[in-house]
Amino acid sequence: MPTLAPTSPTLHIPRSGIRTLMELANRDPEALHLEIGEPDATTAPHVVDAAARAAHDGLAGYTASTGIPALRAAAAERVTRVSGRKTAADDVVVTHGAMHGLTMTMAALLGPGDEVLLPDPMFPNWAMAAVSVGATVGTYRTAPEAGYVPDPADVEAAIGPRTRAVVVCSPNNPTGAVYPAEVVAALVDVARRHDLWVLSDECYEAVTFGAPHVSPAAFDTDGRVVVQHSLSKTYAMTGWRLGYLATPRHDVVETLGHLAEATVACPSAVGQHAALAALTGSQDYVALAVASYRARRDAAVAQLDAAGIGYVRPEGAFYLMVDVGVADTDAFALRLLAERHVAVAPGATFGAAAHGRVRVSLAAAPDVLRTGLARLVEAVEEVRAGDGAAADRRAQAEPLLAAN
Repeated sequence: MPTLAPTSPTLHIPRSGIRTLMELANRDPEALHLEIGEPDATTAPHVVDAAARAAHDGLAGYTASTGIPALRAAAAERVTRVSGRKTAADDVVVTHGAMHGLTMTMAALLGPGDEVLLPDPMFPNWAMAAVSVGATVGTYRTAPEAGYVPDPADVEAAIGPRTRAVVVCSPNNPTGAVYPAEVVAALVDVARRHDLWVLSDECYEAVTFGAPHVSPAAFDTDGRVVVQHSLSKTYAMTGWRLGYLATPRHDVVETLGHLAEATVACPSAVGQHAALAALTGSQDYVALAVASYRARRDAAVAQLDAAGIGYVRPEGAFYLMVDVGVADTDAFALRLLAERHVAVAPGATFGAAAHGRVRVSLAAAPDVLRTGLARLVEAVEEVRAGDGAAADRRAQAEPLLAAN
């Protein structure tokens, strides 16, 4: 009987603790979901209407593997406006979500054994993508006492002989850090001096709370920065699976077009028309969503302050890293779900720099966020007190813990 190829890099893809908790929480009808970056808003009506019109008008067939021209042009205009790097429609590849774009980019730019540097803490899917294409993963430190903004010297110190690319993410998932312009410029300078690609994850570029988003592309003088964008977070289109990337290197664009053809043929045609409406239509829904996330951030940190629980204040995205005071955050998250029906993402899934912390999504509905945090506070206070009265609840949690 045929078996899985033992040399396939896909056998070594690590599992995301975010998805593990989400799948467990989906089995619990009482669960409060604070583990997943899922906006509670619905997709704007004009975006849904555009998809419906495209379907009714017969625009649901195959498109070019790199996307429809109008969407590529709209995306190019946004990249130019956001980053300051002049971008043309031919510089854009429409993708089946940002992770599809990032994985294709890694496949195009990295060979077996090449290293990509990821920030620690990291979004675990970056490492999963790197491993899937046969690359190796290194990390560079970001410290909670610095608000998880990296020190370019630490990035440079992490570069080794096989390093070929570095991932930069601002606003950052999972930390909410927004990197100042001088830091972003220095990171690009480090990459230039060591001849590295910069893969810039800008999925949260529209979600900032005062500190401006600065793209590495603003400092790109030789085409080494590939920016990755998503419609998921900004426009509440997570399940639509639409994103785009931009690079001035047309050899990269051509290679990515071949990869898209080989993997998805093309992004959803109907979804592309919805994405076009999202980018070119009213941005009022985006402004309202960002204001709401900021209000939730402020309410959440006030709630934690009142309880005396530590956190790192996010300046963008919609996540909050909370100090729960235990080393085994996997066990903490599993018990929180089993005992109190609250799902959070364990810090262990994000790397060593998230030690003792869990990630809470601020994109949950305000009442869900408030109640979930109150239960999390109870769990932390119980840990601090060493409360033996929790034994009964822990006994109920044992089957869930044993299964994981």
